[in-house]
Amino acid sequence: MSEPAAVHETACNLADYVRRAARAGADRPALVWRDETVSWGQLDARVDAAARGLGALAEAGARAALATAGHPARVAIALGNTPDFAVAFFGALRAGLAAVPVNPEYTAHELRHVLADSAATVLICSERVRDTVDGIRGELPALSAVQVHLPESGGPPPARETRGDDLAVLLYTSGTAGSPKGAMLSHRALIANHVQVARVPSVVGPDDVVLLAVPLFHAYGLNSGLGAVAFHGACGVLVERFDPAATLETIARHSVSAVVGVPSMYVGWAGRPELDHAFGSVRLAVCGAAPLEPATATRIGDATGRQVFVGYGLTETAPVLTSTLLSSAAKLGSIGQPIPGVELRLVAADGGDIWRDGTVDPDAEDELFVELDSPGTDPGEIVVRGANLFSGYWPDGRDGPNPDGWWATGDVAYADADGDLFLVDRLGELILVSGFNVYPHEVELVIEACPGVAEAAVLGAPHPQTGQTVKAYVVREPGSELTVAELRRHCERNLARFKCPTAVEFVPSLPHSATGKVRKTLLRSEAVHD
Repeated sequence: MSEPAAVHETACNLADYVRRAARAGADRPALVWRDETVSWGQLDARVDAAARGLGALAEAGARAALATAGHPARVAIALGNTPDFAVAFFGALRAGLAAVPVNPEYTAHELRHVLADSAATVLICSERVRDTVDGIRGELPALSAVQVHLPESGGPPPARETRGDDLAVLLYTSGTAGSPKGAMLSHRALIANHVQVARVPSVVGPDDVVLLAVPLFHAYGLNSGLGAVAFHGACGVLVERFDPAATLETIARHSVSAVVGVPSMYVGWAGRPELDHAFGSVRLAVCGAAPLEPATATRIGDATGRQVFVGYGLTETAPVLTSTLLSSAAKLGSIGQPIPGVELRLVAADGGDIWRDGTVDPDAEDELFVELDSPGTDPGEIVVRGANLFSGYWPDGRDGPNPDGWWATGDVAYADADGDLFLVDRLGELILVSGFNVYPHEVELVIEACPGVAEAAVLGAPHPQTGQTVKAYVVREPGSELTVAELRRHCERNLARFKCPTAVEFVPSLPHSATGKVRKTLLRSEAVHD
């Protein structure tokens, strides 16, 4: 079990928890990676050295000139799940800088957007990313240092202090319009989510060994995984690339007691004969980032005798909002109830509350969803308030919480009589592939840049392993003989693998509304039933 939440409320930087864990037990294991074990004392010392090195690089890169709207300089981190990522992340926070976690599999097109938009001064990355960035360096005037090795240096610890409202992390996420945008998470928001989750029974505690297989550039892997390990002084087992058999062997070998997972991981494990043995040490298995198919949850439960607890959240909420750990009974398809410290409402199209704090408004009716038959309230948009909410989108805080602290998620859900929530759909067009956001317009722009393409429409289609996959409807230019293979190669050069269409259909035309917009609702029913 975790320590009382009040113990943690005074710290204002996640790196402070690294220091706290080191003082509580310097020789206790903090991170396990391959055959390497890093103790809390070793990790704290490396974070100190990295903070000094990163601070020096930021200053050498004209830190003051590159600050935006009073925000600290940004350090981009494009690494896999390794101790170096943890050192760079906590080092940036300890130095008073803002971390910008980046998918190390991004293409030049995607890296250009994140690095240019964030005006990152320093990039800590893999050799592959360095080679890719070398080709676009001229388009990144703010970037003054690209490092494959962590810039660790000696001397006294950094003297910079951070405030709770200071920008800690800039995480790029896809919304429903425009290019991926940076969600600004403060130190206070990151820590608040741990304080909130710590009030939920049976969560991670200092004696747990936590599987860190969800990518650390994702909000879920970063804060619910690595951040939780630091907050509680637990031990994290890092997995760079998920392989069902190899990861189960890792769980058994290191006696993992808490699994932080996504649906695709549980799908991969569900059919493995060694699952029950590997999960012998596991006391807590959670799933987030995307809905877990009931069939998969049932197979895991039948094989191990353990319930997979489901959580719901977003990058903008640091990320956890609800959990089935708070439900009185297991219900397939449920996302549970709001965690302590999070206020949640279901709001109708006219702005009225359908459900709030377990109370149903019998007069509220959302005519947008009235045809949906749900065994509970009418569906409504999830609107939330809490200390874990982001500060708006980079760099000016636009589209953040309103003056009263409420923020509309764009997700639609209904509540049953017990107050358990069930997701229905999104108001927007976001596609979730293994919990990762795919913004259709971004994919459409890439496809339409391919020679021979006149127009394209992209939407999500169900997939048994990843939850959703990307499907593209493409109209060729007159006379074009573009093939599916050629189009896929074009996408692979410009998009991360999870964003690339796995289904492509060439069509003579796309349906349009009177104003010229593609009517995706006419395409969606076809994609759902493919």
